[in-house]
This record gives sequence, C-alpha cells and structure tokens, in this order.
Amino acid sequence: MLASYAKSLRAALILSFSLSLCFGLALNSYAQSGGTSGSINGTVVDPSGAVVANAKVEIHNPVSGYSRTSTTDGKGTFSFPNVPFNPYHMTVTAQGFAQNVQDVEVRSVVPSDIKISLQVTGSSETVNVEATGGDLIEGDPTFHTDVDRGLFDKLPLESQSSSLTSLVTLSTPGIAADSNGLFHGLGDHAENSFSVDGQPITDQVSKVFSNQLPVDSIQSMEVIAGAPPAEYGGKTSVVIVATTRSGQGMTTPHGDVTASYGTFGTSYAGLNFAYGGKDWGNFISVNGLNTGRFLDPPEFVVLHDKGNEENFFDRVDYSFSVKDSIHLNLGFTRSWFQTPNSFDQQLQTCTALSADCNPAGTTVLNPVTGGLLAPTDQRSQIRSFNIAPAWTHLLNSNSVLTLGVFVRRDQYNYYPSNNFFSDLGPLQDETVSQLRFLTNAGVRGSWAYVKGIHNIKVGATYEQTFLTENDNFGIVNPGLIPNCPTTLAAQCAILVPFDLTKGGTLDHYRGHTDVKELGLYAQDAITKGAWTLSLGIRGDLYNGLDAISRQPEPRVGIAYNIKQTSTVLRVSYARSMESPFNENLILSGTGCTDPVVNAVMVVAQGIVCNSTPLRPGFRNEFHAGFEQAFGRHFVLSGEYIWKYTHNGYDFNVFGTTPITLPIEWHNSKIPGFAIRGSVPDFHGLTAFIVMSHVAARFFPPTVAGLAPPAPPAVFRIDHDEAFNQTTHIQYQPWKRGPWLGFNWRYDSGLVSGFVPCEAQTATCSFSTSNQDPGGMGLANVPAGFVALVNNLNGLPLTADQEFQSGITCNGMRPTPTIPTGMVVPGQPYRDCLATQLTSSLVRIPAPNTEQDDHNPQRIQPRNLFDLSVGHDNIFNKEKYKWSLQLTAINLTNKTALYNFLSTFSGTHYVTPRALTAQLGFHF
Repeated sequence: MLASYAKSLRAALILSFSLSLCFGLALNSYAQSGGTSGSINGTVVDPSGAVVANAKVEIHNPVSGYSRTSTTDGKGTFSFPNVPFNPYHMTVTAQGFAQNVQDVEVRSVVPSDIKISLQVTGSSETVNVEATGGDLIEGDPTFHTDVDRGLFDKLPLESQSSSLTSLVTLSTPGIAADSNGLFHGLGDHAENSFSVDGQPITDQVSKVFSNQLPVDSIQSMEVIAGAPPAEYGGKTSVVIVATTRSGQGMTTPHGDVTASYGTFGTSYAGLNFAYGGKDWGNFISVNGLNTGRFLDPPEFVVLHDKGNEENFFDRVDYSFSVKDSIHLNLGFTRSWFQTPNSFDQQLQTCTALSADCNPAGTTVLNPVTGGLLAPTDQRSQIRSFNIAPAWTHLLNSNSVLTLGVFVRRDQYNYYPSNNFFSDLGPLQDETVSQLRFLTNAGVRGSWAYVKGIHNIKVGATYEQTFLTENDNFGIVNPGLIPNCPTTLAAQCAILVPFDLTKGGTLDHYRGHTDVKELGLYAQDAITKGAWTLSLGIRGDLYNGLDAISRQPEPRVGIAYNIKQTSTVLRVSYARSMESPFNENLILSGTGCTDPVVNAVMVVAQGIVCNSTPLRPGFRNEFHAGFEQAFGRHFVLSGEYIWKYTHNGYDFNVFGTTPITLPIEWHNSKIPGFAIRGSVPDFHGLTAFIVMSHVAARFFPPTVAGLAPPAPPAVFRIDHDEAFNQTTHIQYQPWKRGPWLGFNWRYDSGLVSGFVPCEAQTATCSFSTSNQDPGGMGLANVPAGFVALVNNLNGLPLTADQEFQSGITCNGMRPTPTIPTGMVVPGQPYRDCLATQLTSSLVRIPAPNTEQDDHNPQRIQPRNLFDLSVGHDNIFNKEKYKWSLQLTAINLTNKTALYNFLSTFSGTHYVTPRALTAQLGFHF
C-alpha cells in the first residue's frame, strides 16, 4: 500500500520536474507566477517633470471593496503587486499639489505602467474622488462576482472547516447550498473548479472528499458563473478564481493572531503573518480547529460528530530583476472527523423485520455472539498537500511569459467501527474501509500580450492525475443472503464467502490508473469604444480509464456599454468538455468487471451493471445578461442561462455503504437565472443581495458507472432548487467604531430523497427493491393509503427516519424509537391515509399530484439568519490593535433539512444555533 503511494508520488514529482525543466530550458529565461493577478507600477512627477516623493497613491474598487495604498519613493515610483483582475479608481495626493484621479484596469499579468503628472495647487480644480455610476459597471461579456477581504472579513460564515465554499455559497448567485460545505453551481453536482493563482483545481473540495484552501489565505475572489473564458476547462459550471495574499511590499511586518470558542465545544486558533520588501515577500497562515460538530449530521442534535483540522499555507514571492520573478505556494492540511450517527446507529435500534433484533424488537444484537453492540463508530482522515511554484518573465512592455508547475495530493482514509457488526444500520448492509490516493501533477504555461484594443492570452496546461483505490468490505446484515430471491441466486452465491455473519472474510478491491489531460487555448478580449468582444478557442484532450476524448470548444461573448445610462448588455456562448469526477472513478468504471463488486450492487441496490466506461461529456451553454448602475450607490447585474449537457454527471453509492462514486446520465437540461445587487460603501453601509432560480432536469437512462435503476422519464435531480437568495448587510458608522454584519438566507428547498407517496416514482417510495420483492405485501395497501417505506432499500421507514423527515400521520408525530402510522395486520410495514400524511420538514405533494419533473417532493423552504458584531480596534491604538467579534449562526435556531435520504448525501440537518466569540491581536 505504502509502496504504491510512494510510486505514484515519485512519478508525479518526476513528471512535474521533467516538464518544468524542459520548458524552462526552451525559454532560456526565468519564469514566474500569476495567472489571477497583475500589477500596477507608476511614476509621479510635477509639471516640470521632476519626480515627486512621498506622494500617496490609492487604488480602490467600489464594488468588490478592494483597496490598497502606497507611497512613492525617492525616485517618485510606486508599485502595487498582486492586484486582482478588475477596474480600479486611482487617487494620487501630495502636499502642495492638486489631487489627481484616474481609472486603471488590470486585466492581464502584463504590468500596467502609468506616469502621473500632478498640477500645482490652484492651477487645476480638485477632482471629486467618489465613485460614479460608470465606475460601478464593467464592460465584460462574462457574468462574474468579485469579492474581496474587506467584504468577507465581516461576513458570518457557517463553518470554519468549509469557510471557502460557505463564502462562495453566500456571496454568489446561482449557488444551491448542501451539507458539509458542498454546493451546487448552477444546477450541477460538483462541476465546479478553482483557479488558485493560476493553478487549476478541478477535483472536489467539500470536506468529505478533500481539504479546502483556508479562507485566511485568500485576498480576493472572482466567481465566474457566466460562459467561461477559453483558459478554463474541466469543470466550468462555476469557476472560482482566487488570488492569495502576499507579503511583497510590506516592509513592516503585519499579522493577526486570533482565537475563538463557541457552541459544540468549537475552539479555533490562527496566525497570519506577512513581511517583505520591494522585491520579495512572504505570507504565512497557520490555524487549527477542534469541534464537536464537524459534519452536518442526520439529526438536529449532535451524535458522534467530533472532528479537527490543521492548516498551513505559505506564499513566497521574489523578483530576481525587473523582468524575472518567482512565486511559490505551499500548503498542507490534515483533517480527522467522525461520521455522524443517527439515533438508529447511536442506540443500535432496528425494526422487528431484522433477524438480528432482540426479542423486544428494538435493539441490534451481534449476529455471531448474540451480545449487545456498541454505537456505530465510523471515522475519516484526509491529508492534503500542495506545491505550486511559478515564474514570470517580462518579454517587453506589452507581453509576459508565465510558467508554473504543481503537485497536489489527497490521501483519504475511511475507517469502519472496531466491531464490524456495529456498522449495520437501516441504510448499511456492509462494513467498508477505504484508503484512496489522488495525486494531481502538471505544468502550465501562457503568453499574455496587451496592446491597443487587444488583450491576448495563449496557453497550455498538461495534468496527470494518479488514482489509487483500496477498498475492503464484507456483509454484516445476517438477513441479506438468506433472504436473497431465487432470481439472484448466482450473485448471492458469490457473496457467501464475504458474509461476516457466517464466518466469512473481507473482500479486497484494488485499483490504480492515471488520467492524462491536455488543454490548449487562445483568447482575445477586444475593446473598441463601447464594445467588448471576447473570442476564444480551447481544445481538450482527455485520456482516462478506458476513455479517450478530444473536443474543440469555441467560446465567444460580446458586451455593449451604454455610458449615458451606465448600462451594459451582454450575450455569450461556450462549448465545454465536462470531465468525470476522479473520486472513486476506478470503482465505478471497473466494478462491473469485478464479480464481487457486481454482486454487491445487484443484490444490495438492484443494479444491472453498465460496463461502459465513464467518458467526458460535452456542453453547449448560452448566456444573456445586463449590468445597470443606479447613481453611484447601487449596481444590479443579472444573467439568464441555458445549459445543455450530453453525459450529465451524478453520484451513486457503493452497495449500501458511505462510499460514493461517479455515474453518468444520458443528458441534462439546465435553464435558470442569477441576479446580484450591490451597494458600495455608503457612509459605512455595505450590502449585497444575490438570488437565483435553477432547474436541473436529467434524462434517463444511465450510460456509465455503477448507477441506480433509472426512473421511467425525465426527473429533477436533488440539486434542483426553485429559488434561493442571500441578503448581506454590514454597517460601520465610523471607521474606528464597532461594526455589524447580518445575513438572511432563504432556500426554497432542494428536491428531496424518497418519502412515501401513492405511486412509485423517482422521488417517492411505494414498492420494494430487489432486496425484498413482494415481501412487504404492498400490493394489499388499500386505495388512498401510502406505505411508510424507504425505497432506497425497500424496507419500512424506521421510527427514526420518520422522525428525521418530520412526518406526521393524522397529527401523530413519531419519536426516534416510536413510529407513526397504522399497524397493518400480518404485514411488517405501517401505512397512513394519504390525505393525513404531512411533514414539517419535507413538502409532500397532495395525493396523486406528485410528478418527478414538474411537481417533485422537496425540502420545506427555510429562512436562516446569521449575525456578527465586532470591533476591530477596541483600544484605538495605531500600531497594535485588539479586536473582538461575536457571531451567531442560525440566530433563530431554525430546525431544517438540507436533504432527506438523498442517494448521494443522505439526510442532513442545517446547523442549530451556534454562538462563537473571537479575540484577535493585530500588528
């Protein structure tokens, strides 16, 4: 196992080093950083041309909130390195001179060089530096959201361990929130990617798959929800372009030391430190978290949910000369966390159906010894590291050459309970352990050229992802094999040696592959008067697990700026290749050829294996939008989206275990809209509102992967949401005073997993699966009644599952151990009159109205409120400052679900009210 890992890592390092060496020799020059930021350099002179020292230069973007200040040196020069791509308002002031104001755009790694001539006081009027309506809009054909630290430092965030994705969810339109830091970008599941200082990261970063980049390391983000430019590929529903913090130019050390404590015993400590000079800089972020509620559990209360996380991030910048500089990102994160228990798992309760119940029919017994079992104790550990050096070489005043290499690795361990039989539960028939490695190594290079009306970028990225999967599993349900139907006798016979209840052993599944991807692109942003035309072409070559794909991908967009009314109109189109998820790709792609894996899927889920390899899909997406400024205090931006995808990706689970794997549906259609309104700083008040509607319609059949039985017709997948919105307000009436940050999040509810209904469909349950065909006697359910059955495994809903869903029958509410409904003589299930079945947490359509496409079952709407109050300088000191912040998440303690019995994510509740106090020291 260790040898396999070492071999993979060694191969990745050799690949990255070899490619960078060859590329570097070919260039015969230094290389450098970047990809997501540029620089502004300039000289300030007086009317005679003499340099002006000690002039104050400030750049500011009123929408994102980004602001920086510099002072000219003895040569009259100033520099702003690491500036995120955006337009800026520049103000230059010096004693004895009139104020100079101008706009400057940073849209490329090519430095912006500016010469500023100041006029003597009285020779020209002082310019009003307040933003105008024209300063609030961008003539960009791509719909995007800009977020800077000045905004998200005061944004109440739900989770320290997934604060980056929480930030994206709250600040960006088109994002549906899900549990455990997962979000659905514009109707897609995990088709999102990050570009961190130019390094592409297209694998999942929700905290059950990988470790996220700590939000403390982020300076600014651009979240692209429109048609992506040609430089972005792989997974492009939402592209998060992140610029990390740098210490370059900070001749005086600056930093923060923070500590917090809150609900669920959550403690956090962090250190950020930045220091540098004109030609170098270093930024370090170190933090640690320990909490009693690491993941979102299947119960509103916390059961078996401890976790901890430790982060380290280091960014180093160094300029060898005016033309050559280097940038290095280093990161390491370790997280350890328990899989939260339901009451069924914690109390080891079961239904009277189960052969392992005690005589009272309430407690699970060890099927081998007959003794009582301890609560389920499943855990995970993820270790991630990232090394990403890059070089930049300034060819001339108009063009820059950039080269970067990167190695990123996740090691994921899933541990079963120490007693395998403790893993048996209503949704789990097998015990499973996993050791999985994902190592992504690559090289990227680009040439950027800016002159006149053209902003050109040409580049290439080559990645090789090394995948190793080790799975051990065995059957812990004593009734699975004995109750096997005769139609599945052959598959059940294969599983007999791995039935641990009959003295069997664990099966060992091993797999290794590497996925090769090459992306080539060329793009040009042409600005002519009020028009901006974006032209691009991308080519992706994918060589994965028994799948090869080569796709050309044109990208085009056009925007028109009506300056008289501060209006921008835009349309765009993008063709993109959607690559498969890498997490458990081998198990899904080759499991059908493994007789034991095949048998588990057939017996546990009723799946007839599809041996077709998972292939990249292709998408055509169309966007039409606008941007409108109202005066200088409000800007509104909106976009309508149509996305048509062939081979739409989704997830399934392996057997009935916590292991998830990728699958493909035939196609998907996703229309929707996204809107964002922003109020720049107005007398200390800053606010934004984001809202969206996204329909996620998927079409059967499944075409690849270990997929569940296909529904008979088009259905709304469980990341379809009719409407959501976030309103954020922060107010600081005076700069040295306290501040307040407030969130209001409304979610109309994702499509729900299986709850009872009168007719069997993709989102509601009535009949049974292959596990128990006809065994429930459901054909005898009286007309007008529904059977309280969970269609994930064909068994009756347990009392706890009824409790989790908020179901009531004729006003009768279940408890975690006492079900609702009416006992059916001679049958193991309970039923309820359809007109009397209601739920406080799941919206169940009226009898005979449920329809998978137009009226599916959904999670009930929810309103969540978060509040932060704080003071950044309690003692009003200039150099050393103390801060205090109090945060309340889910202020009203709303009981609500993210989802119920979702095939992928299961059942998860939103965070109960969580209170946190944070103390900080800043220097």
